[in-house]
Amino acid sequence: MATSAERQTGGSVRVTLWILLIVYIFNFIDRQIVNILAEPIRMELGLSDTQIGLMTGLAFALFYTVLGLPIARFSDRSTTNRPWLIGGAVAIWSAMTALCGLAQNFAQLLLARIGVGVGEAGCTPPAHSLIADLVEPSKRASALAFYALGIPVGTLLGMFIGGLLADAVGWRNAFLIVGLPGLILAVIVFTTLKDPRRTGLVKQTAAQASAGQMPLKDALRAMFSSRAFVLLVIAGSAAAFLGYGKITWITIFFQRTHGLTPGETGFWFGVVNGGAGIAGTMLGGYIADRYGAKNRRHVLTAPALGMVLTIPFALWAFMTDNWFLALFLLIIPTLCNSLYYGPTYSSVQGLVPLRARAIAAAVLLFFQNLIGLGLGPLFFGMLSDMLQPTYGEESVRYVLYGATFLGLVPAFFFWRCSLRLDEELDRKD
Repeated sequence: MATSAERQTGGSVRVTLWILLIVYIFNFIDRQIVNILAEPIRMELGLSDTQIGLMTGLAFALFYTVLGLPIARFSDRSTTNRPWLIGGAVAIWSAMTALCGLAQNFAQLLLARIGVGVGEAGCTPPAHSLIADLVEPSKRASALAFYALGIPVGTLLGMFIGGLLADAVGWRNAFLIVGLPGLILAVIVFTTLKDPRRTGLVKQTAAQASAGQMPLKDALRAMFSSRAFVLLVIAGSAAAFLGYGKITWITIFFQRTHGLTPGETGFWFGVVNGGAGIAGTMLGGYIADRYGAKNRRHVLTAPALGMVLTIPFALWAFMTDNWFLALFLLIIPTLCNSLYYGPTYSSVQGLVPLRARAIAAAVLLFFQNLIGLGLGPLFFGMLSDMLQPTYGEESVRYVLYGATFLGLVPAFFFWRCSLRLDEELDRKD
């Protein structure tokens, strides 16, 4: 029977996880809303597909990734108040999202998106560090998968709300309405969230707690001496390249090729495939914890197989001229492509020393976001511009054909990494 202290500790962990989840949902609402608004922005400001790729990807990702590493380093310091760091980040990115609605040209919009990236850089590294401190290793994949639900839920809400607002009040007001509530959330984070290092809830030994912060040079050496870590970075980056790249251009595909409005696209694609993303994220964490307990290489089996299983369904979705059938078919690819979140980040936390966990998460995020978020939308946008003289408005359809087959790349590296997990996981804890 649980003691009063144990119940209190469990309650504190649940409260922290729920607050972090809500923060991450807002993070992705403000990050992804630009995707559903990209087509009306393009038409009003006269942008090319390459400029859309810069706006939705690289402008945000470059500053997001560069700042992520020093912020993670700062998060690992025992004196850092991580909830205050997260709260300040929420306030910055929310204000900059609202400013996107005031942009009068491409340069101003680009600067505002850079500001969103600066703010959001302060979210995930300290959040991952908090979760790793609070949750024991056997439950870490599920906890991180729960936090990662912010990705599909935030993406769903960003598309749904952003699309409806774009149809009702225009894309400018959509940015303002979505951005400003984040300032209230920042206050809630400041006043409610507690750092477990200051409340005695950290799930680590006294020796570990007193060990201090690992020097950056040593942390990087420990990370990249792990073959599994390197393979995981490659796999996660390739998956992010496709994920971020495709979501931008799939929303544009439904508007440009099938003639849906932003509101219709946001509702149907957001709800149907957002639900699949939520299910896939939760299922990935569950499978990793259950089957990884029997054989730890199976932590990454589901992500590897899932990437392969998506191909026929995705191809059919992009080939059909029936937009509703296309949406229905994309459920399977979205679910399967979401299986990797929890297993990937839980594996990273187990492959590095305790004092390097935040920086390890930041390194993975650095490559995922610079390569995935930064280059994915931009690469596919440039490819679309190159194909437009031949295929016209159908250029996006052909870009998505190619993106589908590229799913074999992360599948291969997830499989290769799985072969080394049993040997390397938690060897340094």
